[in-house]
Amino acid sequence: MRPNIVLFGDSITGESFGSGGWGASLANTYSRKADVLVRGYGGYNTRWALFLLHHIFPLDSSSKQPIATTVFFGANDAALLGRTSERQYVPVEEYKDNLRKIISHLKECSPTMLILLITPPPIDEEGRMEYARATYGEKAMKLPERTNENAGVYAKGCIEVAGELGIRSINIWSKMQETDGWQKKYLRDGLHLTAEGNAVVSGEVARVFKEAWLDPAEMPLDFPHHSEIDSKNPDKAFQLKCL
Repeated sequence: MRPNIVLFGDSITGESFGSGGWGASLANTYSRKADVLVRGYGGYNTRWALFLLHHIFPLDSSSKQPIATTVFFGANDAALLGRTSERQYVPVEEYKDNLRKIISHLKECSPTMLILLITPPPIDEEGRMEYARATYGEKAMKLPERTNENAGVYAKGCIEVAGELGIRSINIWSKMQETDGWQKKYLRDGLHLTAEGNAVVSGEVARVFKEAWLDPAEMPLDFPHHSEIDSKNPDKAFQLKCL
């Protein structure tokens, strides 16, 4: 059986199998090497994600545990109090503690699992306002419900937890802002990713996985490559592969 790679997060993960999505790209990279499973929950913060852990990652020893899991939360935790998305708000210290709880659970599931924390992306505040006006008209919010500065606070907290626990991490918040015009290049509504933004995430995840011990070039195919099959004696190739 192929090993599993689980993508755990909010809508940015949930949308990752759409056209040009970072999850779809990762699945293509690991085609016939590992199954990439999307467990993305739109609107969720880390507080609500804790309720999912035992369902998605059961501690039952008979359950098949993933070889790697990405944890990509924070965009919703960083919503501002007093704004339209305040119900999603989680204080940054609680956010950090929730990440610790998620990591602890994953390590309990499998001490060898590769765990990768991904920070929330940057926020294009004007892009969020434009999206709100286009969607809600006169009822649109008057102030952005998220700010880039606050998203950076949560990104910093995510990186701090990764360092504290010895977990690999990707600072997408910083990485995307290295490019001029990142606001429209990488974000389609000020928050969610464009195809180019997805490419940044997929490239960074693939890089970290390869630098760890999940280089797809070194992983075996699940069954023989067609070039290894003798048309007159196909049994031989499958017998060798299945031993």
